[in-house]
Amino acid sequence: MGNYTLQDLSLAGVRWELSETPSKGDVKKAPVQQNLISNKESAKPVIIPAAAPITLDTVKSMVERPNDVESLVRMIAEFNHPLRGGATNVVMPNIAKKPNGLLIITDLPSADDDMSGKTLSGPAGELTDKMLSAIGMSRENVSIVPLLFWRTPGGRTPSREEIDLSMPFVNKVIDMLAPKIIITFGTLAATEIAQTNLTDKHGTEITDSKGRTIIPMYHPNYLILKPSAKKDVWDALQNIQKLLKNP
Repeated sequence: MGNYTLQDLSLAGVRWELSETPSKGDVKKAPVQQNLISNKESAKPVIIPAAAPITLDTVKSMVERPNDVESLVRMIAEFNHPLRGGATNVVMPNIAKKPNGLLIITDLPSADDDMSGKTLSGPAGELTDKMLSAIGMSRENVSIVPLLFWRTPGGRTPSREEIDLSMPFVNKVIDMLAPKIIITFGTLAATEIAQTNLTDKHGTEITDSKGRTIIPMYHPNYLILKPSAKKDVWDALQNIQKLLKNP
């Protein structure tokens, strides 16, 4: 057994059964076995109670603390949302460095968003950039915030609770950025932010309870599947460009 004690071997993962017959040279080491048993008894696992579930009131209280967007974004990155454990990355909002008054609230993160940690990635992101470029804009001056910052398993529809625990962050970002116009991308964003049906109100100017102008639009993923809808989107984008230029 060399210079190793039975305790050393046990810690290394080697089992020593009581049925084994020790050699004469090991008889003096028998007390070590007694110590080993004592150590095993004293090393019983400690059971840590499960953390209490996060409540909506807790989240609302949390979002009151940040005084600037940077602090709020850091809070989003660290927030332990129920979806976080199954997501690859937190999908962070794009905060424009030179804002021009336009904010996009987009639907749920895609698989591309989940992998990159950036909102509107992959083909949908490329189309978004083309749409913004067509009216002289980019992510440098247009902020983009996802409705949820974590992808749902398999991209399933989120539960009411999962949406509710994310919305205080979204609403706080909107309040801090104070955009002139909000565009919603997709059905769920139109429902949650504009309180309307996208099919009926695409491209329509809606004024919310706080006096903000919201324009629901088709999600870029929808345009990839149905290119014929791009004409309606182009008309809406041109109207948005005019609205931003007016004082």
